Amino acid sequence: MRNHGPWKIRKSADMYQDPWVRVQRDEVVRPDGLDGSYATIHLRSGVCVVAVDDQANVHLTREFHYAVGRTTIEGVSGGIEDGESNRLSSRRELAEELGLEAKHWTHLGQIDPFTASVYSTVDMYLAQGLSRCPTNLEGTELIEPVVMPLADAIEMVRTGGITHGPTCVVLLRLGLDSQLLADHS
Repeated sequence: MRNHGPWKIRKSADMYQDPWVRVQRDEVVRPDGLDGSYATIHLRSGVCVVAVDDQANVHLTREFHYAVGRTTIEGVSGGIEDGESNRLSSRRELAEELGLEAKHWTHLGQIDPFTASVYSTVDMYLAQGLSRCPTNLEGTELIEPVVMPLADAIEMVRTGGITHGPTCVVLLRLGLDSQLLADHS
């Protein structure tokens, strides 16, 4: 038996696994002392990039997302490949999805979009000093680029038009900390 915060784990077993998802079931002793089980979903950790051009326009994506069953507007997002750093993944995803390269990168930290039963960290980046490069979309990606003023994107977060958690965090940070944009404008 091993401790896991106030929980004790008797045994763990993987119930399902593919290249992106692993579902783990633990037999536990709960904090109240009773026996139980707890399932955790492990998703490949990822990145979220919001690119901002010299006119303070944000470059986002519009794409149908299978899990939520609808089209969303969000920053460039993707999983970190095996052996790849989060910084390299951010650069790769920005080029693949929007055909953009950036001279200036600001790491805005890491968030845990889900904390109760899903483990998947997301590293957030601001990309500036933009230039064009070829896109390289995957077969599952039908991405439409979306360019809008930062103020409009922040308003879409406020009114529920942008719902992707990491994108919301990045946009709100940019709105609250004007120094982030001033550093490389």
